[in-house]
Amino acid sequence: MREYIDCIDAGTEYCPCHLAETNECILCSQLHGSKFCDCLNWNGVCIYHEFINNNSKAKEGRDTYSCKVVKKELFEENLLLIKFIVPHKLAVDLSKAGSYVFVRTNENIYFDVPISILEADIETDIVTIMIEIRGIKTKKLLEIEEDGEITIRAPYWNGVFGLKNINNQFNSNVLVIAKGIGMAPMIPIIRKLFLNNNQISLILDKTPYKENHVKEYLKEYDHNLIEEAVLIKGELTDEAKALIKKSVKNEGVKYIHIAGADILTVKIIEYLDEIEAKDVSLSCCNNTKMCCGEGICGSCTVRFAGRRVKRLCKLQTDPRNVFEGRRLIWLRL
Repeated sequence: MREYIDCIDAGTEYCPCHLAETNECILCSQLHGSKFCDCLNWNGVCIYHEFINNNSKAKEGRDTYSCKVVKKELFEENLLLIKFIVPHKLAVDLSKAGSYVFVRTNENIYFDVPISILEADIETDIVTIMIEIRGIKTKKLLEIEEDGEITIRAPYWNGVFGLKNINNQFNSNVLVIAKGIGMAPMIPIIRKLFLNNNQISLILDKTPYKENHVKEYLKEYDHNLIEEAVLIKGELTDEAKALIKKSVKNEGVKYIHIAGADILTVKIIEYLDEIEAKDVSLSCCNNTKMCCGEGICGSCTVRFAGRRVKRLCKLQTDPRNVFEGRRLIWLRL
């Protein structure tokens, strides 16, 4: 059975991209060196036709914006919240589930850091991001001041795998499982699920933080909140397993969104297989290391069984396809 894949930029103003110029297009067979038309997923636009009409060149890439910072708040010494104003069209673009931006921390563009959107308010054009301060790049963000400026490169949309599964949820019981900084990028997912009239259950493990720092945003959406540890020393807790099994077997949940580290996603997939719930559809955070966001630099490339290489900054697919056959190395604490 052929794997379902898509390119997050296909059919947008950013397609065809530079991959088309080097016969590396994710979807178009002819722009991948083939003599025949056999695209992997039709998006209503012929990528090859667009490429030829654009003089066999890539479209212009994302723009860079200097935005005014309207709020900066630091939680627990290493969790930074920033609100800034963007042009209206960009606010609309960033309101989609899975949106993220590259934040500039240095004149050298290789210091740009990808950050998922917590909220994009299309009424006020204010975008909110929450950043976990960890290393060289993110520490520079502490220097940003209110009423100052923040420079971003945007919009990007592939911050979540399984977007098709999210969009297919209507009038259903759904489950969201979040841990740590994953609480920030889960908000647009919950918003989308709420607007589609789903009954949302949320299992939130706020560790390593002391507080739930997105509770004000959660108030906007009806949900059943359960605060519980879900992952300890690389394994699902018994409490998390019981809640997942109850949701799937007793409450009719057929969709789960996982907002956390890759190991959380892997362990949940393994547990769903264990309880014979392979029919549950999934979405999860895209935690791939990114630099250019355009599939060019190779930072996001991951090797799979059969020597297959996937550019995960642009590739949109089901979470099970991301982790099945992938070469994974876990640091067990």
